[in-house]
Amino acid sequence: MKKIGVILSGCGFLDGAEIQEAVLTLLAIERAGAEAVCMAPDIAQHHVVNHLTGEIAEGETRNVLVESARIARGAVGDLRSASIEDLDALVLPGGYGVAKNLSDFAFRGADCRVNPDVEAAVRACFEGGKPLGFICIAPAIAARVLGQRAGEITIGNDPETARTLEAMGARHIDCPVWNTVVSSQGSVISTPAWMLGPSIGEVARGIDRLIAEITALL
Repeated sequence: MKKIGVILSGCGFLDGAEIQEAVLTLLAIERAGAEAVCMAPDIAQHHVVNHLTGEIAEGETRNVLVESARIARGAVGDLRSASIEDLDALVLPGGYGVAKNLSDFAFRGADCRVNPDVEAAVRACFEGGKPLGFICIAPAIAARVLGQRAGEITIGNDPETARTLEAMGARHIDCPVWNTVVSSQGSVISTPAWMLGPSIGEVARGIDRLIAEITALL
């Protein structure tokens, strides 16, 4: 059975992984006949957000790996010790955790830095010719780590974010939520998901398509 790594960034779209995107990704992988291998960095979240009010929970701290275990039902490993060479592909669901925990894209834009373990995993898969899937805001990681080598990617149709990705060397393509963009290199695939919405059903269509295109390459 093919193994597809899934890098999570916490639990909750405002400060971690977008839960619906993450669960839809895991479901699509299983339905495609592959095995999902969940991973997350063992680091503190940038901050904690009360998802009922949208306000920062002052004084509260959480761990990205521990919070990711909520989504993975405990079956999640520390990214630092993960055997990336055993994976056949890698997928990054979105959520602000990608831009706050896996990187600081939310604060530094095109000058962002990516968590070293995340960068190493993405780089290893790309250089090994393994498919990479980036969902929602996660294409920012592709742009920062791979630059021009990322080729064509999408976050939907937000002009400002698209310009920022292009400032890092990638080429942005406008894309509806149900569709994907496959890079000219063929190994980088992205879909807008909740960068566009407007419903979980439409988001699911795009994620299903992304996983189908990844598994077709395996």
